[in-house]
Amino acid sequence: MSGRKISVIGAGSVGSTTAMRLAQENLGEIALVDIVKGLAKGKALDLEDARPILKNNYQISGFDDIERIKG
Repeated sequence: MSGRKISVIGAGSVGSTTAMRLAQENLGEIALVDIVKGLAKGKALDLEDARPILKNNYQISGFDDIERIKG
């Protein structure tokens, strides 16, 4: 995996699909953010469950605080 950090703002249908495609391509560490409490974290956990199917070792995290994507 590259050293890139990628932030996806919005964990709805488009954001979570985008995060999954980024993970499939192994483009970097992914941070999924949404203002709805728990939504991004839940989607990130779902996408982590897909690792064995995708046969890829990616890192994805979900947050409801946009400050967590600094840096």
